[in-house]
Amino acid sequence: MKKNSIVIGTRSSKLALWQADYVAERLRGEHPGLQVEKKLMTTKGDRILHAPLAKIGGKGLFTKELETAMLEGEIDIAVHSLKDMPTEVPEGLVISAVTERLDSGDALVSRKYTSLRELPPGAKVGTSSLRRRAQLLHVRPDLSIRELRGNVNTRLRKLDEGEFDAIVLAVAGLKRLGFAARIAEVLPREILLPAVGQGALAIEVREDDEEVRKLVDFLNHEDTVNCAKAERAFLARVEGGCQVPVGVYASAADGELVVEAVIASLDGKRLYRDKLKGLVGEAVELGNTLAEKLLSDGGTDILRELGLLAAGEETSGNDVVG
Repeated sequence: MKKNSIVIGTRSSKLALWQADYVAERLRGEHPGLQVEKKLMTTKGDRILHAPLAKIGGKGLFTKELETAMLEGEIDIAVHSLKDMPTEVPEGLVISAVTERLDSGDALVSRKYTSLRELPPGAKVGTSSLRRRAQLLHVRPDLSIRELRGNVNTRLRKLDEGEFDAIVLAVAGLKRLGFAARIAEVLPREILLPAVGQGALAIEVREDDEEVRKLVDFLNHEDTVNCAKAERAFLARVEGGCQVPVGVYASAADGELVVEAVIASLDGKRLYRDKLKGLVGEAVELGNTLAEKLLSDGGTDILRELGLLAAGEETSGNDVVG
């Protein structure tokens, strides 16, 4: 019997709800008559707001509770920001669709400064991301990078209350919530490479639920899927999460893929960056090869200093999006 209803699991933040509603409307438009419901849930990353992300663990902070509910049959799919997805998906689940990525970058938001260049020495810049912290300090070591947690609205409120001179947020999230006018500057990728999958949505489904997988298949965007494969392969090889200053961005055009990545020390003083070009069918290999290159250039030393590798230990890869 054809499935006539589907339950989407989502976090309760305004951005997460936007993402779930977006997928729900796409599903209703593609499958007339399909009933789509939302089940709101709270994740560990939502509950613990007093500590830096790197201190409470970088894997599954915003996904685990949703995944557990899916495995137990409480929900049919989970909608995530792809950048929040660990490279290793729990057994029994798959990333069944990746939506088209339109905005991958990071934005500087400030009440009185219009660009990163304009920020004065010692300016307080808020972010919860070690990736952003390291790359910003590489070009502006004179800035004071401060911890900033909470959803988009909370972070903007803290900026408006004067706790920071500027904050850095994902362009996609600001635009989706109607805050595009708050963007002072979209930071160029030459300065700040994004997180893996930033700007795209991931639709996670039970692996054996063929009917639901077919329902969401139309959401897959081929170029974004190939870019995600390369980016997630890089991250899996580096074994990175929120606790590692890693940025990576892949772009696809005319059957070719360009992957650019960076591994940086926490203080931004050491930064290893490179890019590779190949065919879209070589996405995983390109991500792996680029990771090997940056690890051998000096990235392994950075991981060891962060306590992620024991002396003499090498990294090993995990599963990536299929």
